[in-house]
Amino acid sequence: MKNELTDFDISQYLDNKEVIAEYLTQVLEDGDIDELMVAIGNIAKAKGLSQISKDSGLGRESLYKTFNKGAKPRFDTVVRVLNSLGIHLKATV
Repeated sequence: MKNELTDFDISQYLDNKEVIAEYLTQVLEDGDIDELMVAIGNIAKAKGLSQISKDSGLGRESLYKTFNKGAKPRFDTVVRVLNSLGIHLKATV
């Protein structure tokens, strides 16, 4: 019997607000900007890139590129996507 590994796709598990919030919180606490961009991309994928594209006014193809590791998107692009996802950033001291 041959065992096959499949790629892990976290977007399949981002199925409710609490899970998404915890995922994003953990990534933010790590402080890695590249991982943050990938995490936002994973959340967008979980919600549906076509819908995020429509809601944010950004092209679907550009969304794929925007949230790849190493990408340096503009802050307003990130905010537009977060807003379309219903995610609100909050600063605490």
